[in-house]
Formats: sequence, structure tokens, C-alpha cells
Amino acid sequence: MPARSTSPPSLPCSPDELAARIREWGQALGFASVGFAGVDLGDAETRLMEWLAAGRHGDMHYMERHGTTRARPAELVPGTLSVISVRLPYWPDPQQAADAQAVLEDPDAAYVSRYALGRDYHKVLRARLQALADRIEALVGPFGYRAFTDSAPVMEVEIARRAALGWRGKHTLLIHRDAGSQFFLGELYTNLPLPADAPQPDHCGTCTRCIDVCPTGAIVAPYQLDARLCVSYLTIELDGPIPEPLRPAIGNRIYGCDDCQLVCPWNRHAQLAVEPDFAVRNGLDRASLTELFAWSEDEFDTKLAGSAIRRIGHVRWLRNIAVALGNASGTASNIAALAARADHPSAMVREHVTWALARQHSPDSQHD
Repeated sequence: MPARSTSPPSLPCSPDELAARIREWGQALGFASVGFAGVDLGDAETRLMEWLAAGRHGDMHYMERHGTTRARPAELVPGTLSVISVRLPYWPDPQQAADAQAVLEDPDAAYVSRYALGRDYHKVLRARLQALADRIEALVGPFGYRAFTDSAPVMEVEIARRAALGWRGKHTLLIHRDAGSQFFLGELYTNLPLPADAPQPDHCGTCTRCIDVCPTGAIVAPYQLDARLCVSYLTIELDGPIPEPLRPAIGNRIYGCDDCQLVCPWNRHAQLAVEPDFAVRNGLDRASLTELFAWSEDEFDTKLAGSAIRRIGHVRWLRNIAVALGNASGTASNIAALAARADHPSAMVREHVTWALARQHSPDSQHD
């Protein structure tokens, strides 16, 4: 909801008391943490502009268009004085979902990033943020606010860091000492004068596990990510062909990548999802590549209704799985599945299928 007024309302209690109530309400709504940040993001803007100038955002041109607005909350939503930052765990209960590492090690299984196994998190978080805003409004009266969750030019990790929800890890994701990194972030930009929390110190130390494990070398240095190399970017954000040199390293990852989080020591403390909407749907935690590659466009749209995955569309879905099948074992069923899509209407799908079949039939291929 857009801000109704840029003027802050008269508060019925002190800012500290209001912040305490907002924390209680947020936790009652299921958020694992609630914190508060101001609108000055310090040198984050400089780092953002350097990252953009280096072209590390790839084809995500919307990041260029928004420019400095991303680092200036009061420009994005005029009148913003404070940001309420929240986190919500998504990691599935191991008793209800296949082991992530085991799926990665099975070349014929499809690996879907664990955050995308259930309902679209955008809808879930927005609904809860709106419920939180409604509770605040019931106390303070109409106030200016706008809810975000990975859906606008918002530096959510930097804001969450400043709101004491964790520190930025070397993989650039937020890490919480008692909850790891496997959670979603959301924000309420408000015109409420709330007290900012004190950021937590960095606890990554000398560890480089996330850098070392990245399959495509996308974490080019501590705290620096080149999106153009990232499997999540390649399988989700990239609209065109996946660069051929990067295809073998993608392995069986057909939507996103969790490798840097799977090896992070702090995720020994990861909180499991308690939100029913994040439960696994359509067996995506353990499905075979051939099973998912056989889905028609209608099946894709129907089965993935309400899922974040549906946003990439059927063509990119087939593109991703074709790459994974090129990296899979050379079974007759895998090769037959690829051959069945060789004359697909999409030139991009056909090109990736052709690559995958050539890789399967190559005398130098590990699949023979």
C-alpha cells in the first residue's frame, strides 16, 4: 500500500514502546525476528554503484534504472523515516523433504532451490506485512507505509543488517547467529520515528567455504558476487541462452542454487519453516529430470500456480532442464527425453537440447 501521508502521525506512546509492541505483533504473526533501521544506508550506495558499473548485475537492467533509489528509502517512498525489517524461515523439515545434498549428488534428479518448493513467498510475506501494518494502524491511526519483499528497489540485506537481523556473509546473504541464512526478508517502509537497532558484528571470520563451493565461481571475492556467473541468475533471471561454458557447472540445478548455504557452518542452527504454505508441492524436492521435462506448458502453469517458479515461464523451465539432462547420466530415458523436445517451437529450447544431446553423445563425455 502506498504511503498515505508524508507527515508522521502523533504517537499514543513513546517510539521505544511502539517498537516493542511492533516486535511482539511481528512475532505473533510468525516472523522469526523484527528489527528497525533508519534511512541512511551509509556507503552501501557507493558499493552498489561500483557493482553496477562493473556490469555484475548482468541483464537485470531494472537495477540500473532504479540507480541510487535503491539505497535511498526516503526517495523510493517519500516521508520514510524508519524501516521495519522482518525475516521468515523457509528451510523444509528434513522429515518432510528430500535431503538437499543427496538430490544434488543424484545427476538424474532435479534440484530446485529449497526456498521455491512451496507457495510463492512474495504473497506470503506481503500478507503478513500487511497484517502487521494493520495492527500498527489500529494503535497509531493512519500512517504512511509500504510493504516490500524482494519486489522493488530495496537493499533488503543491508537494511536487515542495520536492523540487527544478522550480518552480511561472504556469499552476500544475511546470516543470523542463531538461525543461519535460510530465511526470507521483508520490509515495511514507514513514516514512524522508530529507534534504530545496533547492527551485529560479522562472524564469518576466516571461513571461505561458500566461496570455495560455488559451482561457477560467482563469489569472486569475499562479499562480492558476480550475478552473471551465479546459477540462480542463470536459471531464474537470465532471459536468453545460458552461456555454454557455464552449462556443465550447473549440474542438475534447474531453479536456483543453495550450495553456498549448504556448506555454511552457521546453518547448523538454521530454523525450519513453520509456515504451511512453504510445504513441498508437486514432489519438487525429489522429482526426476525426465518427469519435469515432460510437463506440457499447461501442466507447468497448472502445477506451479501460486509458485515463484511459474514466473520464469515454460520455455526457460525447459531450457534449464535441458542443460541438467546434458549433465545427467547417459541413460536411454534421459536421451529419449531430450530427443522428444528436439523440434520444440522455441529456438532457445532447441539449441539447449541440441547441446545436451551432443554432450551425451560426445566420446569425451563422462556420461558414456
